[in-house]
Amino acid sequence: MSVSVLANDAARRVFLDRHGLGRDAGQSAGAVIADLGFVQVDSVNTFARAHDLILWARHGRYRPEALDRLLARDRAVFEHWTHDAAVIPMDLWPHWRLRFARDAARLESRWEIDRPAGFGGQVDTVLRQIADHGACTSGEVGVDEVRSGGGWWEWHPSKTALEYLWRSGQVSVLRRDGFRKVYDLTERVIPDAVRAVPGDAAATIDWLCGAALDRLGFATSGEIAAFWAVVTPAEARDWCQAALAASEAIPLDVTGHDGKRRRCIVRADVADTVPDVPGRVRILSPFDPALRDRKRAEWLFGFHYRIEIFVPAPRRRYGYYVFPVWEGTGAIGRIDMARQGAVLAVRAFWPEAGVAMGQGRLARLQAELARAARFGGCETVDYAEGWLRNGG
Repeated sequence: MSVSVLANDAARRVFLDRHGLGRDAGQSAGAVIADLGFVQVDSVNTFARAHDLILWARHGRYRPEALDRLLARDRAVFEHWTHDAAVIPMDLWPHWRLRFARDAARLESRWEIDRPAGFGGQVDTVLRQIADHGACTSGEVGVDEVRSGGGWWEWHPSKTALEYLWRSGQVSVLRRDGFRKVYDLTERVIPDAVRAVPGDAAATIDWLCGAALDRLGFATSGEIAAFWAVVTPAEARDWCQAALAASEAIPLDVTGHDGKRRRCIVRADVADTVPDVPGRVRILSPFDPALRDRKRAEWLFGFHYRIEIFVPAPRRRYGYYVFPVWEGTGAIGRIDMARQGAVLAVRAFWPEAGVAMGQGRLARLQAELARAARFGGCETVDYAEGWLRNGG
């Protein structure tokens, strides 16, 4: 049986479209999250929080208050874990019962070793505190326990117990105050109609694998397993074999940026119509779902991105938190910028190798920076002397 080949340019277009970057979306924040499947939540805030930047890059009118409403008022999303903490569409909550059970078993076996001793003895105490006295933060449990002064990273037994209760699904995030999670009993947070949907492990694995493939466009079994980080690699391999046998998917050789091919599976109609990708400039989060798999980003786009890297000839060190800058189907550079009061301070922009920063492209970048400044609550953009560096 011959296997079709998807050229690199077409593969990029399919992939970016499935990740919400193949069109200028006018949809709501909730619709963006539903399309993506989840949005990673992160506390880093040099310019804007990662989750807000992910949504803003796809929905230009997005403002952070919209996500707060989706979580705390509308109950349209819930917060839990994929590969990291994330906001997830509420209708997927029944499928997370499998995650709750697996997390509980894993944490019970590990945390008495990895975390301060005694968390298991505090689980019922913390749960009873929330049941009797209402929602609380991690700072409001175990107030009589010894602290070491570790602040945010202080894992005293009751805080560990609270995290266990969240990861195992017994409590849920009610809202965030600033960036601090406020927890309450799951039955007080998750709507009754959602909790009434029955859970079935086999059906969940089937749905998660199929939904991952649909959102990736094309994938290996390992990428399917990693997408939600719920199913195991073995379960994903079995699902792929069954999907191929049932003609629910077909094999496809996808071409990387260097011409090397990777055997993937796809839905049969994926390559029928290759979407257009707007040529606009976008500033992306380092945690953007299109780039969070660093090896895949390098294979598909030739974009080698690490938070901190050294590049020889000439030797160059990027800052701790630089933002990928995208145009059309590829990266044009990375930018080091931060909010300083009412000013968006642009420290440096490094074009990618072979990218020429002509007047037109430079104007598009500066227009996007002006838009970013408004999003970040800045009044002006300040460019450091020599901010436009030599290319890669």
